[in-house]
Amino acid sequence: MKLTFCAPCIFGLEGLCANELKFLGVENVRAENGRVLFEGDFNTLAKANINSRYAERIQILMGEFEATSYDMLFEGVKSLNWEDFIGISDAFPVKGGCLNSKLMSVPDCQKIVKKAVVDRLSSKYMLSWFEETGPVHQIQFLIRNDNVSVLLDTSGAGLHKRGYRAESNDAPIKETLAAAMAELSSVRANHFVTDPMCGSGTILIESAMKAMKIAPGIKRYFACEKWNCMPSDSFKEERELAKSKINTDCSFLAQGFDIDSAALSVARKNAELAGVADKVSFEKRDIRDFTLSDGYQTVITNPPYGERLLDVRAAEELYKIMGDRFLRQKGKRYTVITPDDDFEKIFGRKADKRRKTYNGTLKCQIYMFYK
Repeated sequence: MKLTFCAPCIFGLEGLCANELKFLGVENVRAENGRVLFEGDFNTLAKANINSRYAERIQILMGEFEATSYDMLFEGVKSLNWEDFIGISDAFPVKGGCLNSKLMSVPDCQKIVKKAVVDRLSSKYMLSWFEETGPVHQIQFLIRNDNVSVLLDTSGAGLHKRGYRAESNDAPIKETLAAAMAELSSVRANHFVTDPMCGSGTILIESAMKAMKIAPGIKRYFACEKWNCMPSDSFKEERELAKSKINTDCSFLAQGFDIDSAALSVARKNAELAGVADKVSFEKRDIRDFTLSDGYQTVITNPPYGERLLDVRAAEELYKIMGDRFLRQKGKRYTVITPDDDFEKIFGRKADKRRKTYNGTLKCQIYMFYK
């Protein structure tokens, strides 16, 4: 069965997500605002869920159409082939959102979408009532500028939930964003990576997983694995393939520092769960005492800042210290994410490259220094 998939992602990461899928051999990949569309079969679905570092989840794009009335919404949803995925006893909850459209009541749209799916399945299965005790098929809709996208989520928990972060510090960076910072920093199998404010270790763990070619979803399960329509061997084959690519013999090393002993304890536990504990070490140290190592070094960090953990003045003091410690030297590369528009001025030099994105709900920029 030929399917169209949607991989929603953090704004600013669409290109990374698209390139990753192309590298995996996926067909007809095209990046749009906040999402990447691609095509394939159920094996493609398994491959994308297991291997994508930057997508937030993998969805089946059931259909797209215009709707300026509830009747149009109902008929559009009812016309889709729900019976190809949802069985007689399967659960199919509905959630969604509306933006700049004539239909702006999410609860009303949820009811219409649910009713339309029930109507379609009733005509196919000759049933008037569905018990919904089986595997969950989460239906999602987005109505934007009167255009409706109807999707079926296959991931379950978001793909940023790799399965290794049982605990985190007060303001953790999302795994997908940390992985993107590692990619933008060109982390490779022979690199030495440092995070002088590592918190629960997510940036270093994602860097190590990338360097060692550990697929981010290799240790977790996905909602669609329980679906009757899903071929039983698809995920098994893709997991075996992913395991065969892991490179534990690479020379990659990483080191993390933080002033919070509890956060470092969590970081060590997370690294162990992720299978990278022998590549990543953690030590208690203040940023004021940070010194560069000999040779090539990639520094990637998500410093605490005004709207997150520190007040604005304390955050600015931190940026000045970073500017003093992160010296312009051959073989040294720095990547910093912050929402502070004055970061470069306080840090003391212009970034060689910038990328706009979001860290949670905060508009941020990733600043890269490598010259």
